[in-house]
Amino acid sequence: MTITTDRSGQASPETLSARDPRSAALGAALAGPLVSTQWLCDHLGSDGLVVVDATVVAATGPDGRVGYVSGAEQYRAGHLPGAVFADLLDPFSDPAARFPFTRPGAEGFANAVAALGVDSETTIVIYDAAVGQWASRLWWLFRSFGHHRVAVLDGGVTKWSGEDRPLESGDVVPRPVGDVTVTELPGFWSDRDDVAAVLSGDRAGTLVCGTPPRDFAARHLPGSVSAPAVRLMDRATNAFLPRAELREIFADVLASPDPIVAYCGGGIAAAADALALALLGRDDVTVYDGSLNEWTSDPEAPLARL
Repeated sequence: MTITTDRSGQASPETLSARDPRSAALGAALAGPLVSTQWLCDHLGSDGLVVVDATVVAATGPDGRVGYVSGAEQYRAGHLPGAVFADLLDPFSDPAARFPFTRPGAEGFANAVAALGVDSETTIVIYDAAVGQWASRLWWLFRSFGHHRVAVLDGGVTKWSGEDRPLESGDVVPRPVGDVTVTELPGFWSDRDDVAAVLSGDRAGTLVCGTPPRDFAARHLPGSVSAPAVRLMDRATNAFLPRAELREIFADVLASPDPIVAYCGGGIAAAADALALALLGRDDVTVYDGSLNEWTSDPEAPLARL
């Protein structure tokens, strides 16, 4: 089966006609890129719904540098009822790529989603045990490969468990599905040449950086606007801030009509910025997949500091 949508996320007629009615109802219930914990509680166990844990864990190596490891162990210790685990290190990134968290190709992505029990009729709700950046990254991947019935659980496991909702332990075996064919859509990703064109003035664009303030001060693309992903969330619940507060954070970005390129260290926090901008009605956002990992690999590439 082929998942095809346009950039706005509207399904093609042939996809719509193939839906199971119950799955269609779930899809219609996704009023936007976020669902609340109450929405998920009300719909858990519904036919056509797959809940996905996308947690990645930061780990400090022997050299003192911070890296990332799979969140599978944390998932097994406690996850939302019925949730399956998606490993963003592999296969939801390309492990053979030069830079960490490089997005997979269409075939790799199709195989990965099939292994989760996801097909073109599935409604997907993604969460993580961090501040939502990993869930946002997987949400962006799904949308870029044409699957629009996908949302992020607002607040993730932090808000869910903070409301004394149930957790389970161990692995969940995904339901079997057939082959899934996906189509990578234009308009979701920027590359190094796109960013260079923005910096040179050959292409209109607003650069938005999702790295923490300290990292932004140390290095960022010239002319960037700082919108740290960690500041998009309520500190107590990890839920996104109210729209009015998000508009204040993105005020300089929203004031420009130019298309937006979100980036960070490796294209993860940038996805949280992209989700927040989607909440504010912007559908002209791309994510620079390689982000600073790729950009700084060229010692001649321009950088700015505060």
